[in-house]
Amino acid sequence: MDFQIVLPGKTIAGKGALSRAGLEKYGSRPLIVTGKYTAKSPAAAELLKYAPNGVVFDGITGEPTVDMINAGVAAYHENSCDHVIGIGGGSALDSAKAIAARSSLGGNIADYMGREIDGEFPPMILIPTTAGTGSEATKFTIITDTEKDVKMLLKGDKLLPQLAVLDYSYTISSPKSVTAATGMDALTHAIESYTSRRANPITDTLALSALKRIFANLPTAYNEPENEAAREQMLIAAYEAGVCINNASVTIVHGMSRPIGALFHVPHGISNAMLDIKCLGFAAQGAPEKFAAAARAVGASDKSDDTAAAQDFLAALEKLCGIVEIPTLAEYGIDREKFFAAMDKMADDALASGSPANTIREVTKQDILDIYASLWD
Repeated sequence: MDFQIVLPGKTIAGKGALSRAGLEKYGSRPLIVTGKYTAKSPAAAELLKYAPNGVVFDGITGEPTVDMINAGVAAYHENSCDHVIGIGGGSALDSAKAIAARSSLGGNIADYMGREIDGEFPPMILIPTTAGTGSEATKFTIITDTEKDVKMLLKGDKLLPQLAVLDYSYTISSPKSVTAATGMDALTHAIESYTSRRANPITDTLALSALKRIFANLPTAYNEPENEAAREQMLIAAYEAGVCINNASVTIVHGMSRPIGALFHVPHGISNAMLDIKCLGFAAQGAPEKFAAAARAVGASDKSDDTAAAQDFLAALEKLCGIVEIPTLAEYGIDREKFFAAMDKMADDALASGSPANTIREVTKQDILDIYASLWD
C-alpha cells in the first residue's frame, strides 16, 4: 500500500507546554489571532508572557468569513508582523492559517477554493483551547464566503503549522455546549477517516485510539468540566483525529455538514453530530467490517457478525449524542420549510466539496437529498 503521512513541524504537549515551546525562535512580532473571549482568557495572558511583542487581533467572531481574514491580513501588515500565532477554538486556528497564507498571496482567499494553496508563508504556531477540530494538525482551513453562502474547504501542505502547542488546561474553561460540539467533531473526524477510501494503516491506528479516548472521556469532560484527566485525553484524541483527517480525509458527514453551517449558522461540531447517525448508517452498508471493528474497539459490541456489530456502534454513538445533548434540526430552531427549500443547493455544495467522494460507499446527489430529508423523520 502506498501512502504518506504529513504532520505539523513540531508538537509540544502537556500542562505548561508554552514554557517549553521556544516561541522566540519563530520571530519577534507575531500577530496573535483569536476571538474576543479567548483574548481575555488566562491562556492568552500566558501566551503574551512568552510573546510580549505580540499584536492581538481578536476579530474572529463565530465561524470565520472572508471579511475577517481580510481584516487580519491588514492587521498583520500594518503592524509589521513576522509570524502568526493562532490561539482558541477551530475558528481562530483556521483563521490564523488563512491570514498567514493571505499575507503572502495576492487576490482574495476565496480565489483558492478547489486548488492547492502554496507559497512561502510566515511561520505559524497553533494553540487549541478546545478539544475537537484538530486544526492544529491539519492542512485544511474552513472559511465562509458570505457572498455565495458557501463554507469553503481550503487546503495545502503549507497550511500545516511549524509548531502545535497542546496544553489541556486551556480547555477546562470550555462551556458544556462547546465541549459537546468539539468532542463530537473529533469523534466524527476519527470514524470518517477510519472508514474513508483514503485510510491507511497509520491513520487506522490513530483513529481507533481517538475513538477509544472519546467514548471513554467525552461524557466525563461534559459532565465534570474540571476533570483534568478527561480533558487531557480529549485533547490528545482531537489531535490524533486531526492527524487522521489530514492524511485520510473526511467523508459524507463533513460534506453534508458544511452547507448546514453556512446557511443555518449551526456550529460545525453540532451539525456533524446531527448528521452522524444517518450518514454513518448509510456508509456502514459499504464497510460493515470497519464499523464493526470500531464498535469492538470502543467496547460497544462483542458480536462476531460484522453487520450486527456495526449497528451496535451506531447505537453507542446515538447514546453518546444523547448524553452530550445534541439537538435535532427542529430543536435547534431551524425552519423545516426553509431547510427543504435549500436542500438542492446544499446537496450540490456537499458534492462540490469533494468529501462525500471519500466515503467507502458511492454517494449520489439523491442519496444526499434523501439523508437531508430523513433528518426530519
